[in-house]
Amino acid sequence: MRLTRQQIEQFEREGYLFFPGLFSADEIGVLNAAVPELYSRREAYNVREKGSDAVRTNFAAHLISAPFARLARHPRMVQPVMDLLGEELYMHQFKINGKMAFEGDVWQWHQDYGTWLNDDLMPTERAMNVAIFLDDVTEFNGPLMFIPGSHKKGVLEAQHDTRTTSYPLWTVDDALIRQLVERAGGKHGGIVSPKGPAGSMILFHSCLVHASGSNLSPWNRVAVYLSLCAVSNHIRRFKRPEYIAHRDFTPIECLGDDCLRRSDPVDLPWKDGLPASALQTSLQEIGVTA
Repeated sequence: MRLTRQQIEQFEREGYLFFPGLFSADEIGVLNAAVPELYSRREAYNVREKGSDAVRTNFAAHLISAPFARLARHPRMVQPVMDLLGEELYMHQFKINGKMAFEGDVWQWHQDYGTWLNDDLMPTERAMNVAIFLDDVTEFNGPLMFIPGSHKKGVLEAQHDTRTTSYPLWTVDDALIRQLVERAGGKHGGIVSPKGPAGSMILFHSCLVHASGSNLSPWNRVAVYLSLCAVSNHIRRFKRPEYIAHRDFTPIECLGDDCLRRSDPVDLPWKDGLPASALQTSLQEIGVTA
């Protein structure tokens, strides 16, 4: 799937693109069938909600589960980002975020590149997220919220919040959020929230400020997030474990557009458990010796 000039211009202006119903019910069914087994594992890559057994984030499913390994190489997700960044990509991060019914907690206002810069020493913002809805997303089950055009402000000042939720995040303070929302249109478009059926896809800039509220509804809101980075822009520090911030900078080779309907073999190096190396961390910058 390739982007048109109009779509590229819209992305540059607003910082995101939304594709309702891009994946079929059959394709999403294959992915949804694999989620319960992944979430059931008592492994470090399953981060659970604060005070709850519900999974907040599952990391690195593309190294464990065949359906998600195929999704990680899907041209509908990878090719549009290549169009925008103009070079080959590697997988910086792969998540299945589970905002579960009644238990899914908030994601505070933040920029993803803020975390990638501060924790991983990613040189520039030449990386972005692609999200796929595994459930229908409505106004009731904690949809994503974006501040259109906020990516144009570059890297914003952020604080490392380690207390609000079970997962630490570099967050943007309320005063700055008010300013950004007002500049984007205030009550008339200063915050947008793409909603749609399972199978919808969002592509958004790594500096786009976004958040989501808690899920107080009886409906799950599970979504997959691929964080794709230009190969030349790979991270320079391994402060976080490899299951969170990947260290294989090999360019992604796309499979066929029908890959989710096929059972072609894929490499699953972590299917039997995390290797010890996936838990190791270092504060040393790559290429710098003590």
